[in-house]
Amino acid sequence: MRRAAPYLIAILALVVLDQASKAAVDRTIPPGTAKPVIPGVLALAHVRNTGAIFGILSGSSGRGVTYAMAFLSLFALGFVAYYFLRTPPSQKLSKWSLALILAGAVGNQIDRLARGHVIDFIDLSAGRFHWPTFNLADSCISLGAVALVAAIFWRKPHASDSR
Repeated sequence: MRRAAPYLIAILALVVLDQASKAAVDRTIPPGTAKPVIPGVLALAHVRNTGAIFGILSGSSGRGVTYAMAFLSLFALGFVAYYFLRTPPSQKLSKWSLALILAGAVGNQIDRLARGHVIDFIDLSAGRFHWPTFNLADSCISLGAVALVAAIFWRKPHASDSR
């Protein structure tokens, strides 16, 4: 358990930061509006996302989509938690990657269960390019996934793998 403490502390801190940022947006920015931070580049928006990461399926409405997303998210959360627990402590990059993914999944799952939607608020654009609005939990999931791919490719093969 002691070896897992830094990961668990990081997961908790990221979930708290994610939830605090979403609560601040919920209190200060009316839904469907945005406040420019760097005009043409960054705005803080208040988007209620009933879909998946980066607004995928967010146009869908109804309780069925909300319940399906909550179920799929819980399934994915369980899957990632299982691999986090099974990953040896020596594979630090994999462990940190999975911790980031867990933090993001927990943060968004809290929203789905408590609000029925996820609050997205980071709105990036550059010229005609506009990235889908996202949140800190989405960032954790994305960074964790990229780091996990890197960990898989950089992992040193075990002696038993060279047969």
